Amino acid sequence: MLDINPILLFATFVVFLSLIAILNSWLYNPLFSYMNKRDEDIKRDLLKVGSNDDEIHELHSKAESIVINAKLEAMALREKVIADARELAESKLEAKRAELANEYKEFEKSLSESKKQLTKDLMSKVPLFQEAVNAKFSQI
Repeated sequence: MLDINPILLFATFVVFLSLIAILNSWLYNPLFSYMNKRDEDIKRDLLKVGSNDDEIHELHSKAESIVINAKLEAMALREKVIADARELAESKLEAKRAELANEYKEFEKSLSESKKQLTKDLMSKVPLFQEAVNAKFSQI
């Protein structure tokens, strides 16, 4: 039958303990140290990513401020150009108004002279008209 041999049991126990000690020193400790190092590397990389997020937010805010400043400068420049164009248009309009006013005065002057000349011509022909009117009345 089966009987238990204490020497064999003790030898198996010693071999088992020595195997655990060897595996612990050659396999488990290097494996655990590698896993711990990897966890530390991951934590360090996550911290770097967190600091990169801060840098990204900082750069993003700087970019937004630059864009806002550029928009403000563009708006100011646009308003200045519009004001300059409006001023130029108003000066041209005023010059044209002055020119048209002068032309209108000259036209009124020539019209007045024409009226005087026409009145003078008509006044010189009034005796002829009177004779024509008298001749017409005499025919009636």
